[in-house]
Amino acid sequence: MESLLEELMDWIEDLLISGIMTNLTNAFDAVNQEVGQIATDVGQTPATFLPGVYSLIRNLSESVILPIAGIILTFIACYELIQLVISHNNLANFETWVFWKWIFKTFVAVCLISNTFDITMAVFDLSQWVVQRSGGIIQGSTAIDDSTLATMRLTLATKEVGELLGIYLQSFIVQLGIKILSIVIFVIINGRMIEIYLMTSLAPIPFATFGNKEQSMMGQNYLRSLFALGFQGFLILVCVGIYAVLITGVAFTSDIVGSLWSVMGFTVLLAFTLFKTGALAKSILHAH
Repeated sequence: MESLLEELMDWIEDLLISGIMTNLTNAFDAVNQEVGQIATDVGQTPATFLPGVYSLIRNLSESVILPIAGIILTFIACYELIQLVISHNNLANFETWVFWKWIFKTFVAVCLISNTFDITMAVFDLSQWVVQRSGGIIQGSTAIDDSTLATMRLTLATKEVGELLGIYLQSFIVQLGIKILSIVIFVIINGRMIEIYLMTSLAPIPFATFGNKEQSMMGQNYLRSLFALGFQGFLILVCVGIYAVLITGVAFTSDIVGSLWSVMGFTVLLAFTLFKTGALAKSILHAH
């Protein structure tokens, strides 16, 4: 009878250990897959991330928004000409260079809205180059190797059934939490790219304001916002590098429960810092 009871307890222990290891593996795989995908996603330009969406946004911008930008540019050009005439005492002090200046400014403004997408994509080509160069420097893996998992299994084998049950429940909670955080990370990374598509869809309108000094603040702020979105990818990559360093510093051998909650805490910290990268990039570049 005692041997039967011992076999039953051993079976329960093996079942709990297998369940704990499954929870840990699933949790690590979920966050590793999402973190590993970050570097790939932030290193892509809008044209390569979702080519179909990019083509749609470009067609809408050029066929719907560009004519509106042309009307705005016409109004600004007329307003600029009136201002030049008034500033020279209604042509009492006539100077021909004033009109050449107006023609040149209008020509530049027309060139800007005619090549809006080339200019906006140049911003993201630059940020992509920065991210790719940074990826070669900021290296680190969040994966837990097989030897660590084997050591964890040996450590769990020394635990009693009651302790294993507590670890199993906590590992299940951590696994569920990390999977939720993986979804949050996915939303943050892909939400940034959706924001880029929305920003570029209206690009001709702020570009049309560069013809006038008073109105050009809209276009300048828009360019700063574009650079902020582009270099947000660099900040995201820095966050991932810091996260990889923190994860590799967690010891999974002795205090398994403490290590589990440390991983959970670092993953929450990663999601929070990724969420803050957009506001930080805009703050640095003084974009509103």
